Parts: sequence; structure tokens; C-alpha cells
Amino acid sequence: MTIDVTIKEAAFSAASRISSIGVSEILKIGARAQAMKREGKPVIILGAGEPDFDTPDHIKEAACEAIRRGETKYTALDGTPELKAAIREKFRRENGLVYEQDEVTVATGAKQILFNALMATVDPGDEVIIPTPYWTSYSDIVQICEGRPVLIACDASSGFRLTAEKLEAAITPRTRWVLLNSPSNPSGAAYSAEDYKPLLEVLLRHPHVWLLVDDMYEHIVYDGFAFVTPAQIEPRLKNRTLTVNGVSKAYAMTGWRIGYAGGPRDLIKAMAVVQSQATSCPSSVSQAASVAALTGPQAFLKERAASFQQRRDLVVRRLNAIDGIDCRTPEGAFYTFSSCAGLLGRIAPSGKRIETDADFCVYLLEEAHVAVVPGSAFGLSPYFRISYATSVTELEEALSRIERACAALSVR
Repeated sequence: MTIDVTIKEAAFSAASRISSIGVSEILKIGARAQAMKREGKPVIILGAGEPDFDTPDHIKEAACEAIRRGETKYTALDGTPELKAAIREKFRRENGLVYEQDEVTVATGAKQILFNALMATVDPGDEVIIPTPYWTSYSDIVQICEGRPVLIACDASSGFRLTAEKLEAAITPRTRWVLLNSPSNPSGAAYSAEDYKPLLEVLLRHPHVWLLVDDMYEHIVYDGFAFVTPAQIEPRLKNRTLTVNGVSKAYAMTGWRIGYAGGPRDLIKAMAVVQSQATSCPSSVSQAASVAALTGPQAFLKERAASFQQRRDLVVRRLNAIDGIDCRTPEGAFYTFSSCAGLLGRIAPSGKRIETDADFCVYLLEEAHVAVVPGSAFGLSPYFRISYATSVTELEEALSRIERACAALSVR
């Protein structure tokens, strides 16, 4: 007698930790825009968070020299001694922060630094306070770590900055971290020393709360803005602050994938455990290039920031001339985050009503062939983000298209 046992193949089921997380809205918009370009449509993409400058030659040459020397093997888990020394000197020189070798970590981009820190510290149900608008990965990483993002809306009325009152009200016994980003992606808002001090006073009253600071756009600031980082102006918080940075934006090294941080050695050690079971060491060649970035000529940083400032001024001026759009002037980064509230309820030539910022961005892409990102992707509506890290020629054309598209909306 033969018994036929049929085993049914199980359908794929994603882990619950990612069930509510999707691919970045920025990437989806970019993919749609690229598809339209392949179809022959003249799409201008203002969504990428990437400088249009090239990596400086001396940095590229340092990478080539490392290859010729045979530095193509595994390195120390969380950074070569040479790169850690360069990072320590950078923190001392530019931020007045002193870290020992074992208080510095290097990873495959600042995103991995954030992931390592949260994975190493957040238990199920722990809370992470995140002001919105925020970089989309912040809350998703918290959720993957089984924590709970506590999102605090900070609109243009507060300069897109968190206030001490809102921070105090959000802290609970389960609060593990507060995550701040200055200058900000997506708003370009930056915290001065005076802006930071009331927030740091709140944290001093809550010793169980740690501070995670993303300083990635440190060198892209305008109008003489004086960049500061919290551990620099409040040393009493240094032992529970992780200061995150990287070479991607300032040095135009997005594809090299190097991020770094300075913080308490016990935290850095725990982060190394996570990294050891994820990616292991960052690229040896990228680390050699990053040493050259941090120790080589720095004058070009101000030159590039000045170029970005000219583009910022162009974009802000042109957007504020459009009826229905209100654009705050950002202190840094290379984004504008503009309100489109005045356009909601208007009717497109197709007859479709613009109900949300997402509707408005779809309208711009489909009708004006300009790709921008809705504020809803960053946790705050009704706004939209423009990246002006592209040529003035493209910006001028894109803005003209946006002006025409907005003028074509009717009020009924």
C-alpha cells in the first residue's frame, strides 16, 4: 500500500518586524521618474539627496594608491587605525570633542551607524523621539529594532525645529533616545547653540534618555551660520550622546559608503557586535579615501557650500513667487521644504482635484515632468521637498515648469 503524502509549498510571509515598512517613497518616485525618462519624456529629477559635484581628485588618488599598495583585504571590524585617527582629529579640530580610539566607530554609511546604535540599544517597546519632518529611514530603523517611533510635528512656524516644551511632553519612562538632525534632511533647518540649549536642559533632567545626533550636512551651511553639535556645547551630555557624521555629502562621496561616529566606549563596543554579524568591516579602499578626505585640503568645502547657497537663493525666490506656495529659507543642506497648502483643493486641467501634497507631486511629475517628494514621505504634510543639488540650468527649467503647472490649476 502506497501512501501519497503531498506537502504544500508555503507562501512567502515577511517577518512582522518589516510588515509595516515599505521601500522609501523617495526611491519609488525616483524609479518612476527614471522610467519616464526611458520612455523619452524630459523629466527633471529634483529628488536625489546627492551632491552633483565629483569626489575631489586627491581623494580618488588616495584610493588608487591604496589599491596599488594591496590594501584590498579585510580591515579591523569598525575602522582602520588610520581612519579612526583621522576621525578623532576631525572631531577635535572642528567640534572641540576629544574621543579615544575605542570611542570611534566606522561603518558602511551613516545609515548603518544609526542601525547599529539602535539595534544595540533598543528593546521591544522602547521609544525613540523623532521630530518631523525627518529622514525617512529614522522611523523605519526604529521599527525594525522593535522600538516605537514617537513622532513630533515641527512645522514652519517653529522653523521645523523641536522645542523644549514639545520634547519635555514626549519623554516617558520608556524613552531610550532622542534623534536630532542638523542641518536637516528634508527641511534644511539647523539648530544654533541657542536653539540647542533649551533641549539639552530638558535632557539633563532625564538621565535615562540618550541623544543621537546626525550631523551629516555639517559643512553645508549658509549666511555665516555657525554649526555646533550638542556634545560640544553641553559636555555633561557627552557620555550619553552618539555624534554621527560621514563623508557622503560634504566630500561628494555618497557611493563610497563611509559613515562614522563618536560616543561612549560601551555603546561603541555594543555597536561593533551588531556590525560583526551584519557587514563586518567597511571597504578598505573607501576607508583609505576617507582618510584623505578628512586630513587633506578643506577649502573646497566652503566653495561648494557657496555654490549651493546660490542655488538655494534661486529656488526660494522662485518658489515664493508662485501663488499657493510658501518656502522657508533653509540654513543648510541642499533642500527646500515648501508648503503647498495654498494649492490644495484646486483643480488640474484633467479635472482631478489636488487633495494632498502627494497629489500635487504626482501632478508635477505627470504634467510638468518634474520629480519632487511629498512631505508625507517625511512625516509632515502638506509640504514638498526639492533637492537643489543639480545644475542652475536644470533648476531654472524645473522652476519654470512648476510655475506653469501651478498657474494651470483652477479654483472652483
